[in-house]
Amino acid sequence: MDPVTVVTGGSRGIGAATVRRLASAGHDIALCYRQDSDAAEAVLTDVHAAGRQGIAVRADTTNPDQVAHLFEAAAELGEITGLVNNAGVTSQIGPFVDLTLADLRRVIDVNLIGYVLCAQEAVRRMSSGAAIVNISSAAATLGSPGEYIHYAAAKAATDTLTIGLAKELGPQGIRVNAVSPGTIWTDIHTVSGLPDRPARVANRVPLGRAGYADEIAAAITWLLSPEASYTSGAILRVAGGQ
Repeated sequence: MDPVTVVTGGSRGIGAATVRRLASAGHDIALCYRQDSDAAEAVLTDVHAAGRQGIAVRADTTNPDQVAHLFEAAAELGEITGLVNNAGVTSQIGPFVDLTLADLRRVIDVNLIGYVLCAQEAVRRMSSGAAIVNISSAAATLGSPGEYIHYAAAKAATDTLTIGLAKELGPQGIRVNAVSPGTIWTDIHTVSGLPDRPARVANRVPLGRAGYADEIAAAITWLLSPEASYTSGAILRVAGGQ
């Protein structure tokens, strides 16, 4: 049976790199996106070029009905064997006291509640041998003072979700892990108001640079592979030494 993997936020950044790498590794893919259908179709073209089945589903991962539709569509490709919980947002960088309620709710909704909803739908359809990878962040332990503490807090919750799910689902043969990226060159920084942030913070990183989306995708792909068959409950930090 060929693996069938759902990747949320699969039209850009880490998600798109992950979709492409997984397709090259033999996965059929259901990717979801929220707005940019052209970007999603471009990624899907690469999936098909790799000889794999693929679908792109427009879905807001904070909406339970849309999440259910995503997984119903994915199940048409075959039994779901993998989930990459990747869809995420941040907000304007700034002092903690300037955080708006709207930004707080949006960050928590997407980065935590969306992960929970997608994991629930995935687990309902998974059997022994399946795996979930949640995308966390090095911010979960660094705290992101002066930038986005609320985002860091949401990612710390992702780590806790990962550990709890790994323990609960282990007896069913379902592995759950997280990848914790450092600062990566993606367009998420545009939303924060600092599109060049990866260059600005490179001097904080022991390896002296920001990372690239494909470096994170490589870690995700390994955690979904049979080579990681005894790895569960791990939070794999890919952050250049931070």
